[in-house]
Amino acid sequence: MKRICVVIGSRANYSSIKSAMSAIRERPDLELVTVVGASALLPRFGAVVDLIRQDGFAVDSIFYMIVEGENPVTMAKSTGLGLIELANIFANLKPSFVVSVGDRFETMATAVASAYTNIPLVHTMGGEVTGTIDESVRHAVTKLAHVHFPANDDAGQRIIRMGEDPESVHVVGCPRIDEVARILGAGCAGLDRIFAEHKGVGGVFGLHEPFLLVSQHPVTTEYGQARSQMDATLKALQRLEMNTIMIWPNIDAGSDDISKSIRAFRERERPEWLHVFINLPIDVYVHLMDSCACLIGNSSSAVREGCFIGTPAVNVGSRQNLRVRGRNVVDVAHEPGAIADAVRGQIEHGRYDSETIYGDGRAGQRIAEVLARTSVDVQKTITY
Repeated sequence: MKRICVVIGSRANYSSIKSAMSAIRERPDLELVTVVGASALLPRFGAVVDLIRQDGFAVDSIFYMIVEGENPVTMAKSTGLGLIELANIFANLKPSFVVSVGDRFETMATAVASAYTNIPLVHTMGGEVTGTIDESVRHAVTKLAHVHFPANDDAGQRIIRMGEDPESVHVVGCPRIDEVARILGAGCAGLDRIFAEHKGVGGVFGLHEPFLLVSQHPVTTEYGQARSQMDATLKALQRLEMNTIMIWPNIDAGSDDISKSIRAFRERERPEWLHVFINLPIDVYVHLMDSCACLIGNSSSAVREGCFIGTPAVNVGSRQNLRVRGRNVVDVAHEPGAIADAVRGQIEHGRYDSETIYGDGRAGQRIAEVLARTSVDVQKTITY
């Protein structure tokens, strides 16, 4: 039986691999081992580890690696601590494969620890083009990985052009789309309860009327600009003055500046139309995407899940630069008037047709099937 070790370091990690975890657990020839660390352990980022356990997954090991500060230096130090912790964990667990998700700094720690302990590395969501340091991390992990699960043909071809063996590249779709398909298929029991069940701060309003959804994170390669960038989005929202649900930013360098911008705006303006949540379960977030009039910010969910759902989205700034996108996304700069105008245009347009650029809802099953039949040589060689 192959032991498959999945490493989860954030809320985005979990939603991006959950369906594959379920498919791995269901196979008699695979054993799922779950390792959780980084911001996924921290209450101020929603304690994602609790959601993992609530979903019925055993957490086999945890690791702490986050250095406070949310700046480039602490990101580098956190990555180093993660590498130290994960090397010990992998030595103890002795998995057949380590699965690393996406492109965040904990992903880099996972990839290096796996490579140096001679454990074959599996990488999901590689080969894509975006802005920020995530671009470099994603491609660096690709060069350390032995098995690749890109979300679409564009990403798959890019991995091959990087010198990876075509036999190791399996275009399966994005596991996040699996969750979207499952959640929407199950129906929605009503969103108004989220204020009571998931707390947060701010005004309470009915979600049967048009509302906005905002998810904006720092751009690590534009460190020092996060506060002014968030200020621009908040000024645009103030011009629109529509009921708005906002999700707290991730832990990347600049996160504290975004948090300060949100807090200062709330204290100064006292907007009854704004409610901020630290974190929401993926099923709630998907239903919010399905119901909102427009999604605003720079989250990849606008590009990935958004094109599958058909959510009108306004992508602000460079964080998703050049990522393949559907017709549902409009790109704007960090300028309040441009953001507000784009949101008005998206609201007027309304829902878009679904597109399957990032998968059809069966990625997790495909990943489990490939892992069950795959064996690799830990020694890699470039193909050109």
